[in-house]
Order: sequence, then C-alpha cells, then structure tokens
Amino acid sequence: MYVGAVQVDLLLGDVASRKQKRAVLRPLVADLRRHFEVAVAETGQHDLLRRTMLGVATVSGTAEQVARVCDQVERWAWSRPDVEVLQVRRMVRSIDD
Repeated sequence: MYVGAVQVDLLLGDVASRKQKRAVLRPLVADLRRHFEVAVAETGQHDLLRRTMLGVATVSGTAEQVARVCDQVERWAWSRPDVEVLQVRRMVRSIDD
C-alpha cells in the first residue's frame, strides 16, 4: 500500500474576515474531493486571513497511481485563477518504509 500527501500553501484574494475565508475555502476543498477522491483539510495558517495551507492525502495499491493523483492535485492548484500558490510540497511513501 502506498500513501501520498500534497501540502499546498495558498495566498487567497481579498479576504477580510474568517467568514469570507471559509466561503473561499469551502468550494476549493469540495472541488478537490469531488474531482480526485482525496482527503483534504486545512492544515495551517489558521490565524492569517489571506493565507491557508491545505493538506491532501491519497492511498492506492501502486506508487504510480499515488504519484498520478499527486500530480493532478498539484496541476489543479497551479491552474486556479482565484488563488496564488506560494509553495507545494509532496511525499509518496510505501506503508512498509
């Protein structure tokens, strides 16, 4: 079994309140879950209104499939016109490592 994780550090647009931040994040998280069948959570930058860090995880029986999903998630992040990607980090590991 292989596990993949992608950490995406994002700069959000004009966000002036936590309510606006949630309104921006909710569709992003839903879109990731729907298109790639991955687990997604806001994992950092909670105290900053215009910044967020999303953690995305996937599991598969092959490293190739995990890497493919991680590639797709990364391309998705860079293609979003409504956010600016500051950094993307990724990891693919075997459960036996």
